[in-house]
Amino acid sequence: MSQTAKSRRIVIGDVHGHYDGLMTLLEAIAPDADDEVYFLGDLIDRGPKSSQVVNFVKESRYHCLLGNHEQMLLKIIGSGDLSKPTVQAWLYSGGQATVASYQKGTIPQEHLDWMQSLPLYLDLGDIWLVHAGVDPSIPLAEQTTEQLCWVRDEFHSMEKPYFPDKLIITGHTITFTLPGVAPGKLAQGAGWLNIDTGAYHPRSGWLTGLDITNHQVYQVNVFKHSVRTLPLEEAVNKVDPAKVRIGQRN
Repeated sequence: MSQTAKSRRIVIGDVHGHYDGLMTLLEAIAPDADDEVYFLGDLIDRGPKSSQVVNFVKESRYHCLLGNHEQMLLKIIGSGDLSKPTVQAWLYSGGQATVASYQKGTIPQEHLDWMQSLPLYLDLGDIWLVHAGVDPSIPLAEQTTEQLCWVRDEFHSMEKPYFPDKLIITGHTITFTLPGVAPGKLAQGAGWLNIDTGAYHPRSGWLTGLDITNHQVYQVNVFKHSVRTLPLEEAVNKVDPAKVRIGQRN
């Protein structure tokens, strides 16, 4: 991972509307103009300030991927599909908090257009960023939004890396829902690293930022308002792919 001392690559996990926690995290990381900051998607839903998070990331011009929660919102609004099951599924998944965070419950078109423009993945050479992961049985050119934004167990149960020369960094699945991973810890498998430590979840509360360049992990607990920094090797639990149950959903 060759980067100059002046330039860092920083990846931030699923924020889920926790704007205040994000501000505290960025204060701890202190990125400067030479650093590249990447968000893995799921800026919205569940937490209290989704609109503020979206506006901040959009206006800061940081890199951001499409997450499954943005994809759910766009699918409902963009298609005009307001059928009760579809809308209720999104609201149940945290969409109600997102609507409440916008003035009069109206999401501005510029926010929707920005979400629509977000890429499904970013290839940084030795690092490959994606929200959820990949289906290991499908070539990259055939991976769809469904796989890249939603896949879980098929990806986490891989016994060999999908890429021979790239580490996949993801969010999407809260790390403690994977076998052998404690709340607040990052999860590592064959060729992948998951940094969604469950900022919104009462069992965790940790929002994670990873400085790839210096192998440093920054975390803020959005409930306890605590901050910690630790080396990557101390922040990771390894996942045994044989213990990941296909079909399990958390």
